This record gives sequence, structure tokens and C-alpha cells, in this order.
Amino acid sequence: MSKVPTVETDVLIAGAGPAGAAAGALLATYGVRAMVLNKYGSVANTPRAHITNQRTMEVLRDLGLEDEAKRSATPQHLMGEHVWATSLTGPELGRLRTWYTHPSFQAEHDLASPTAVCDLPQDRMEPILLGAATHRGTTLRVNTELLSFTQDDDGVTATVLDRLTGEEYRVRAKYLIGADGGKSAIMSQLGIPMEGEMGLGGSINVVFEADLEHLVAHRPGDMYWFIQPGVGHDGNGIGVLRVVRPWNKWIAVWGYDIAQGTPELTDEFGASIVHQLLGDDTVPVRVESVSTWSVNHVYATDNQAGRVFCVGDAVHRHSPMNGLGSNTSIQDSFNLCWKLAMVLRGRAGPGLLETYRDERLPVARQIVERATRSNALMPPLFGALRLPPAAGRDQLEAALETLRAPTAEGAERRAAFDEAMGNTLLCFNTHGVETNQDYRTGALVTGGEPAPQAPRDEELHYFPTTYPGRHLPHAWLLDGQRKVPVLDLCGRGRFTLLTGVRGAAWREAAEKAAAATGVEVHVVSIGRGCDYEDRYGDWAGVSGIGEDGALLVRPDHIVGWRATAQGDDPGAALLEVLRSVLRTPAA
Repeated sequence: MSKVPTVETDVLIAGAGPAGAAAGALLATYGVRAMVLNKYGSVANTPRAHITNQRTMEVLRDLGLEDEAKRSATPQHLMGEHVWATSLTGPELGRLRTWYTHPSFQAEHDLASPTAVCDLPQDRMEPILLGAATHRGTTLRVNTELLSFTQDDDGVTATVLDRLTGEEYRVRAKYLIGADGGKSAIMSQLGIPMEGEMGLGGSINVVFEADLEHLVAHRPGDMYWFIQPGVGHDGNGIGVLRVVRPWNKWIAVWGYDIAQGTPELTDEFGASIVHQLLGDDTVPVRVESVSTWSVNHVYATDNQAGRVFCVGDAVHRHSPMNGLGSNTSIQDSFNLCWKLAMVLRGRAGPGLLETYRDERLPVARQIVERATRSNALMPPLFGALRLPPAAGRDQLEAALETLRAPTAEGAERRAAFDEAMGNTLLCFNTHGVETNQDYRTGALVTGGEPAPQAPRDEELHYFPTTYPGRHLPHAWLLDGQRKVPVLDLCGRGRFTLLTGVRGAAWREAAEKAAAATGVEVHVVSIGRGCDYEDRYGDWAGVSGIGEDGALLVRPDHIVGWRATAQGDDPGAALLEVLRSVLRTPAA
């Protein structure tokens, strides 16, 4: 019997979706040998996920890919006019300014990051990430499926299948990342339980081309919402037209009763859905694909076991409301990959990898619950109209007639409907979920300092703070006369120490810590006469430290520790903190 060949790498990544592709790009950027397995022969063949929030754009910026992403995306200013109507050509029932385009939300959005939310479909996102990954050194194997794996004290041995040749071979890696999606074989083999329910509603996506500029360019949004008779999205009589490329490529979303089985997914059936949502069957339509998907509410009870770490849809599956899916998936990898790089270089102890569980499991649960709560904001529209979710045509027409009537009953319905429609803004605007990263335990040191209390709803509103475990706040600084965001001074796979005018001792402290641990700590001073100046005063307002204090910022832009003042021995303090964060023992 011939021996099964074995290929070696440091990190094996099973799955080439947003989470796996991001992991491949990040690890290559950090100089780690990695291999991505793509079960399929290409990237995503439909647009699928599309909302790309500020935090994910920060990850792309950190990778040097932000400009490329923006060239392929619909920008924020073309995303926000969400119309509620009976069809695209029918009467409007109301509008929402979504994705933070209302002036009050726009201000918070712009204060939170140098980046902006955009609409970047998954079939454009994946090539950007995988292109960077392979260009920077990650190996990509397409038509290759992970069949099984074993692990021991030194690594993981995976058996994989070349789906073109039928050949099986082994990959030996120090670590395995399970980025294999909502039907994760890796999670299944690990035997990690999931909490929640799958298949809560059936939906249909129709990807199509049609020139609709004359119907939408004057009211630009990335989604248009329609109340119609029958079983629409998630069992409600709601249909959606979603922009893929302004204004000639789209996705039509409708639903079906899963108890009645999946309908025959023909191009003709897809075109009928499109024309139904358009309200005009004379518009020329070219159907590209018709597919189904289901609404889920599931999160994992764990995301790692030994040398195996799971990211993305493998550990959190939910409604597309709020656009949190691929964003959180990419951010999972951003959290994990710098830790893997530190451990693989011998700069951190294996305990650092345990903090992936501590930090990301609560995030997975939060986004699943947020998306489900947002999904529940749709049925009240029908309650306001005194309709069942899947109303018949006669029922709907009668309800809409009452809605328009100049009567007391009509006034009551209008008030109830407008309130219900306004509440659906939370299906899109949950800025705090995106920007208020909040790790309570993990690779951080609080020093016993009490956590700050947000003045407003933290899921809805941005809350800038430098408390350890939180995302570094945004501020514009000056390099000479050139504006630079504080975010750009941090990240890129390294730790950064931010200090002030009287923080010169922190440079020597960082040099001593680096000599003792082998970990580079990049020091940046901010203030008059410093590396960067705070002429707007923005940094002084959010930094939370004095002129001789310091912030230790992790490679993923999370504050790992802060010293409000210099103290008697900054060198000893920084070294102790760095060893605690990295889980390395004292010499």
C-alpha cells in the first residue's frame, strides 16, 4: 500500500469564506505559514452577505485593503434611503434613513472611526481577501475538502480530499482554524453543542440584472422593502429588493412556507418574484440564480478545543438583520490571528490562545440575540394594520385603504404603523454593537479599575472609552499639517504604547519590555511637540490618561491596559502587564 502523502504548514484554515479568507490574509501579513482549503472551485458565486461595517473596514484598513474594498462597494451615501412601499412602482408607505445617514446618527458614525460603513457583497469581498492572502504567502487549495482530523500535544493532522482527482492526503499543522460555515464539519467532529434553533423560516434569493435607475436613483438606498400578500421573508408578507451594483444588479428576497416544502427554483419562478416586487411585469429582467436560505438563531457553547479554533458562521448563525454576520466572522479572525502569530513565534504562552474563547464567545451570543430581536420588529407592522403576517390580497388592500382614510380609525392605524415602521430602524442602526467592543476578561489588565457606565444604550450608540478591553476610540491627530487618525498609529500585528508630552520614560520602558519578552512595543507620543499633535483636542477628550500616562493597544486595536499616570517604575509596570497579556511567565 502506498504511503499517504503529508503536507506541512503552521496553520490550516478550513473554509475560504469571509472568516477563512480574512484569517489567510492576516496570518500571511503577520509572516505565518498558512494554508486555506476551499471545498469549492471558486469564491462565493452569489452576493450573499453585503453590509460591511466600520469595524470590518478598520480590519481591511489595517491590512492595507480599504481602498480596494471601497472601489468595489456601494458607498454609505447611496445606502440610506430605505423605502417602505407596496412595490417598487407602487405607493410609498414611509421611508427610513438607515445605516447612520440621518444627520444625528451620521455625526456619531463619523466620530467613531476614520472608516465608513459600505455595501460590499461577499462575492467581491472574498477575492480581495484571498488575493491578499495568496499574494502575501498563504497557500490556497481549491476543490479541497477537509474530511477529518486528529490532534495531539504538538499539532493537528487533517485528512483532506482533492475533489477533482479523488486523492486523499494529509496536512500536518500546528493549529487548525474551522471556518467551514453554518454546517461546520469541524464543530460537529469536536462535538461542541450549539444553543438555539435552526431553520426558523424559509427565504428565496433571486439574483438578477435589470436597469432600475429611473425608479431608484432619486431615492438611493441599498434595500427597498415591500408589504405584499402571501408568505414573504421569514413568514411575513415582506419582500426586499437589495442592490448589488447600483442600479442594474439586484437581489430580490421573498419567502416560502417551509412546511409546504421548497418550491421549484426555476428562472421563470425567479422572474415572477422580481416582477411581483417591482409591481411591473414589463420591465426586462435577466435572472442569474435562484436559491433558498433559512433564518437561524444559534450560537456555540464553545469555540475552541485544544489546537482547533472555530470562527464565523461555524459558531454564530442568525438572521441577516443588522448585517452582523460576515462582519463578526472577519472580526473573529482578527482577534485570533495575532494571538496565533505571537504563540507561533514563541513570544506568548499558549494560554494567550485561551483568551479567544473568553473574548469572542460573548460576542457570538450578543449578535445572534441582537439579530433575532431585530427580526421581531417586522411583524408589528402587520399588527399595526390589523393583519396576519401572511395576509391575503383582499385583506391587505382593505387595510391599506383604512391606513389612508381621513377617519379616526385611519388616524389610529397611521400612528401605530408609523411607530412600528420607525422601530424597524433598529434592524439597521445598531452602531454600538459594531463599535463598542467590550471584552470583560481575556488578554487585558484592568488593574482593578471599575468599568465605566455608558450614558446611553450601548447596542445603539457609540461609546468612546479607553477602558481595557474596549476598542481604541477614534481621534484625528496632526503630523505636521497632515491629518492622521490615531487608529493608523496602531495595529499591523504589533503592540503600540500611546503616551503624552511628559511620557518620555515610557520609551525606555518599552525598550526594556521588548528586550525581556522579544515583543516589539511601538511607542507614539501625542501632544504639543510630540510625534503627533492633538490640535483639535479630540485625543485629550477621549484618551482617559494624563500627559505622563500610557495606553497599551493590542494588534487588534483593543486597549490591553492603561496607566493614567507614569508611576514610580514604568518599566516594571509595563513588563508585568505585557507578560500578563501574553501569558508568559516572569524570568
